[in-house]
Amino acid sequence: MARDVNRRLEQLAKRRKGTDRLGNLSYSEQTEVINKSILDESWQKRALDKPNTRYALGAMQAVDPDYTRISLETAERVGNQLLSRLEAQGLFVEFRIQGSVALDVHIRGVSDVDLLTLDRYFYTFNRFGPKSGSYSGTGTTETSQERLMKIRLKSEVALNDAFPAATVDKSGGKAIAIFGGSLARPVDVVPSHWYDTAEYQTSGREADRAVTILDKDVPITIDNWPFLHIHKIHERDSAIGGGMKKAIRLAKNVKNDAETEGTSIALPSFDIASIMYHADLQALSRGSIYELAVLAEAQRHLDFLSNNQSYAMTLEVPDGSRKIIDKAEKFNALEKLSTEFDDLVREVAREQGKNLGLLPSLQEQRNILQDSYIL
Repeated sequence: MARDVNRRLEQLAKRRKGTDRLGNLSYSEQTEVINKSILDESWQKRALDKPNTRYALGAMQAVDPDYTRISLETAERVGNQLLSRLEAQGLFVEFRIQGSVALDVHIRGVSDVDLLTLDRYFYTFNRFGPKSGSYSGTGTTETSQERLMKIRLKSEVALNDAFPAATVDKSGGKAIAIFGGSLARPVDVVPSHWYDTAEYQTSGREADRAVTILDKDVPITIDNWPFLHIHKIHERDSAIGGGMKKAIRLAKNVKNDAETEGTSIALPSFDIASIMYHADLQALSRGSIYELAVLAEAQRHLDFLSNNQSYAMTLEVPDGSRKIIDKAEKFNALEKLSTEFDDLVREVAREQGKNLGLLPSLQEQRNILQDSYIL
């Protein structure tokens, strides 16, 4: 389907303001979101005669902090209900936020929040770690899978009891989705427990501590490093003035709009963030002044990877747990995303460029963007 920048601008605004997901909200929350959506965001007032430029600028921006605050407060509310109800049944838990909201690379005003529900007293550890001898038993003969299934089942009941007007979707293999009723935002409750890696035993940093989750559909347990992923990306992003997170948000928005127009791009948010983690930091750092330099580098990076498959398939996710492009379908998706960025760069460069020839190269188009200052 042909790209329609005006339609993309409309979709971008709806995503950011939450009006695309009103069906997941209570009536009172719908009213609040609709009332707030009437106000234009700052990016909507820029480059008024250059719609592709305006789209690129808006797609990079963080979601309004008020929307993010409400998401986090809703997750805390759900956690408080789970805490008391699970404790009454002898299960003691604590909570952490993982995913795009925790990293501030979510692109929706009404965004699902991943709430890790961690057993406080059941854990596993690397038996070859430097402090493995200091660990005592958990006081149970249950396996990790059995313990997490118990948390899962009791959490499903607790959520139904605590939020009778909400929808509790139990169909997901890894998370219980709850939305609607009195909840201001959807929350995905992920039963889990700590896994103390050898690195964590050495450093004591929570960033090095892994979590084990359950996929009940297999069933199987899976070790994840969500806090290391967040730490690694945040560390690089902070060092360059925010350019990496801008690139991640931009890529996620482009993917979303392409799929709305009929182009499937089978790359999850985690993998998109991981791809941009390997972009050129110096080039992204220009985005603190020349914002379109972020678009230029994201396009260059995706173009390079799509033309160098063997190299692309060597890149690892930030936590080092696996390759990013670990199957052929993902490389095909990478190529599609790269094509989307080629077209966006071409249109934005055309809006910005004063001396572009009839058939400028992508490098010439990137050069225009790298030096374009937008008021």
